[in-house]
Amino acid sequence: MIRVLIADDHQVVRSGLEQLLATADDIELAGMAADGAEAIEQAAALAPDIVLMDLSMPGTDGIEATRAITAAGGATQVVVLTSFSDKQRILDALDAGAAGYVLKHAEPDELLDAIRAAHEGGSPLDPKAARVLLDRQRTSSASPTKMSEREQEVLRLVAAGLPNKTIARQLGIAERTVKAHLTSIFQRIGVTDRTQAALWARDHLPEET
Repeated sequence: MIRVLIADDHQVVRSGLEQLLATADDIELAGMAADGAEAIEQAAALAPDIVLMDLSMPGTDGIEATRAITAAGGATQVVVLTSFSDKQRILDALDAGAAGYVLKHAEPDELLDAIRAAHEGGSPLDPKAARVLLDRQRTSSASPTKMSEREQEVLRLVAAGLPNKTIARQLGIAERTVKAHLTSIFQRIGVTDRTQAALWARDHLPEET
């Protein structure tokens, strides 16, 4: 069961999301928070699998809360759910550690699929967010030398078509650590899924000696 914490300052939104989660057999509500500070506290106390994070909230905003939750080092993944689609907010949220970025006009099934994808180690992104990342990739000097050796190892195994569980076993690390590495890799090289990451690896990673 995927446990989800909802962080949004609007009661109507929280109630609507609660009702949506109740329609999924594999997802359950772990808790709700009305602002960023409460989201940080609830994430620490409840250890949800996913936090659905609004960006614009009073006091501690969603980006600060995302940074704090991901910096804590747990297995909780943050999926931003917002109405903002401007480039800077997208980049700020992803740089803060968000695993995904979904807009509030998404269809209900799209949001549920985004939750599942993030839980499985993916990076669900609205097409606008994906374009922002791809644009940054084109203008950046992304290279394998900026990755840690462990990130390169994980990426090579992804390119070989191995699932997270097998990668974790082969490298002797926890599966949640593999997911964390993948989130970092996706953001670093500007891709949105495993297929794109594999293609990037084949074009950019040096051959093992």
